[in-house]
Amino acid sequence: MASTLPDPAPRSQPPKSSAGFTPEAGPTPEAKSDAGSAPDAESTPDPGTAPDGGAAEPPKDRSIGSGVRIEAHGIDHIPDTERHGRARELFPVWAAANVNYLSLVIGGALILMGLTLWQALAVLVVGNLFWTLTGLLAVSGPAAGAPSEVITRALYGVIGNRVNNAVVGWLISVCYFALNLSAAAVAAFSLVEKVGITADTGVKVVVIVVIAALTLTISVYGHAVIVRLYPMITLALGAAFLVVAVHVVRHADFSYTPEHRLTGVDLWATVLAGVTLVASGPLSYTTSADFSRYLPRTTSKRAVAGWTALGGFLPSMVVCSLGALAATAVDMTDPQSALESILPAWFTPVFLLALVLGTIAINALTAYSAGLALQAVGLRIRRSVSVLFDGTAAVALTLYGLLVSNFLDTVNNVLQLTVVLLGPSTAIYATDIVLRRARYDGQALADETRTSPFWYRGGVNPAGACALLAGSTAAALCVDTVYTGPLATALGGVDLALPVGMALASGSYALISRMPLVRGAGRRDGQG
Repeated sequence: MASTLPDPAPRSQPPKSSAGFTPEAGPTPEAKSDAGSAPDAESTPDPGTAPDGGAAEPPKDRSIGSGVRIEAHGIDHIPDTERHGRARELFPVWAAANVNYLSLVIGGALILMGLTLWQALAVLVVGNLFWTLTGLLAVSGPAAGAPSEVITRALYGVIGNRVNNAVVGWLISVCYFALNLSAAAVAAFSLVEKVGITADTGVKVVVIVVIAALTLTISVYGHAVIVRLYPMITLALGAAFLVVAVHVVRHADFSYTPEHRLTGVDLWATVLAGVTLVASGPLSYTTSADFSRYLPRTTSKRAVAGWTALGGFLPSMVVCSLGALAATAVDMTDPQSALESILPAWFTPVFLLALVLGTIAINALTAYSAGLALQAVGLRIRRSVSVLFDGTAAVALTLYGLLVSNFLDTVNNVLQLTVVLLGPSTAIYATDIVLRRARYDGQALADETRTSPFWYRGGVNPAGACALLAGSTAAALCVDTVYTGPLATALGGVDLALPVGMALASGSYALISRMPLVRGAGRRDGQG
């Protein structure tokens, strides 16, 4: 099957775009002949433009002391000389991002939906198994030395991938950023009230901006800071949630069943909706290669997939389960207040700080990837600038979400509806990795010109575009969230959007990739 796709064999020289740029790393040596030699690998910059519209002078890494520097790389290829680390370093990155308030909300929501405790726990297991896909996608990072936002050019073509990054990459990431920021802000408002400050509108705005600033600082400094900082965050959050776990287990009703037990179609509809709600978390990380791309290309694929998946599955399963257990004892329609009622008074401020810290951890990853997505759309701006732009948009959405809409309803609607796109896009990405046997040429992927092996036809890969359209359309017909699709209506409200969308997208991509029209598109310059 791999023979139907562009040849993964690496090129000896990086490609150039028609504008005199290496696609992500700034001006080529030729474009800078009057400025001396090209920058070395240590200072390879993000893309940028000078005020007059010409090529920007490559930025140097900016240090904050103790060797901690702002990451210079954006969506450009990471050379082998700059690869480092071990796969196990991925575990705390994903663990810190999944010990958070949103996981508690999701776990409690399953009980509120009418499931028994053991039904809810079973749903959590199935939904969190989708972290295995997140792990599989991470394998492409070390193989290509590029982030997911660039690797997906192989799926959709150079131009088609810009559209993909604009919607699936950037827009959805900003929505998740805003949603998580809302959760952190709610906890921070309570913390402010406890120190005697009234959380009026002005104070709320300041709190949101401060949390966003802390988050974006991590995202701007980038990969090295994330890898260095997240093990400490994981330990701190683990200790805090261990205290939460002790008190939740003491109060939980392990024999809990709702007053009116669900049966038949109603039960299956609720179970599938619950799986979709839980799975939306791992499915939102189609960008897991962003955090594995600095690993040496010889790193074990199994180790990359395993540590990524375990880092997502284990903490998400534990924290979601705590939310479900707590819902058997208290009313989780207001999770924060409910949990405070069963925690000791001295621990409440620590708990609130943990909620804020956990959300900062998850949002720093989200903002980091959103910044890369904005670059991959085609904007020639530095990664640090794109991250700040994303944060500004997310803050605006957060203010709307907190002041206008109901938070819990927003959580359910956004998370469930995004699987219409996220499920099929994840399935296509995973299928491509299997077809190529995780072999990607990062330098060829950086080529955005018409001679690129990933230009396909008119800059669009018919296989990826058609598969995403087919999968998303099918999912939209089956969905039962903010609206009920015709197929969901015919099935009595059973939402099959996730399995149907993913299966159709994966099958369509594999099938269309075999067609001569698509095979021929990949056979350029000896490729395919």
